[in-house]
Amino acid sequence: MDAKTIEVLKPFFWVEYETGVSLCLDVGGFKDEIFEARADEGFEGGGYDWGSLAKVFLEEQMPHLADEVRFDPEASMFTAYSSDSAALEQFALGFRAMCDDDQMMADLFSRAEID
Repeated sequence: MDAKTIEVLKPFFWVEYETGVSLCLDVGGFKDEIFEARADEGFEGGGYDWGSLAKVFLEEQMPHLADEVRFDPEASMFTAYSSDSAALEQFALGFRAMCDDDQMMADLFSRAEID
């Protein structure tokens, strides 16, 4: 992945491994208002909530990548990973662009289920 793409993905960050790649986000502070809208349902904006949002995004916006992209969130971190770096990069760029569209993000998040 080139430096320009890495910059576009911020605050997400890209990690390469021998067996694949990951897209990660240290949660808290980024798009908190989207998650706060459903706080009464138990959403806190943690990694699991980001994972729930990412699942809806993948299913609805990029179903062709469903067999390639996986999620492994934790309380304080969201992680998407794949052994196919091109597939994860495509997901990463789409997911990051979605984050810039508050209306789209809120709409997708309205269909997310708490994990």
